[in-house]
Amino acid sequence: MSAEKLVCFACAQANRVPAERLGAGPKCGTCGAALVAPKVAALDFPTLQKAIRTDDVPLLVDFWAPWCGPCRMMAPEFARVASELAPGIRLAKIDTQTHPAAAQRFGIRGIPLLILFRGGREAGRLAGAHRAADIAAFARRQLGAQV
Repeated sequence: MSAEKLVCFACAQANRVPAERLGAGPKCGTCGAALVAPKVAALDFPTLQKAIRTDDVPLLVDFWAPWCGPCRMMAPEFARVASELAPGIRLAKIDTQTHPAAAQRFGIRGIPLLILFRGGREAGRLAGAHRAADIAAFARRQLGAQV
């Protein structure tokens, strides 16, 4: 029985979850928040960095800003794909206006930008606004038959 490490998006605590229980709605042992939810989580930069380093489950992150029209157009599409990809991929977003260090750290020159992280590393990027089907196809293509 293998265990997956996941960072709680609510309190940033690292948790271990049996792999076969990922789809059963595991909760954080510290704060009780859902660890694998079929929705997009808004993160701050320190929590994002910890999740990238720690998580065993791939993480797809939307880098966006509130003033960006294409970002606002893509937000419902990104949210729609969250339930389709869970529990094999967790989805999060980070506001690059509020957290400019995130944009700097990942060399982001334009938004919206999706970055897929796996095993502590960047597995792929998808620039521009996309429909839910295209986002899901991108994630699956980057991860192979895993999702």
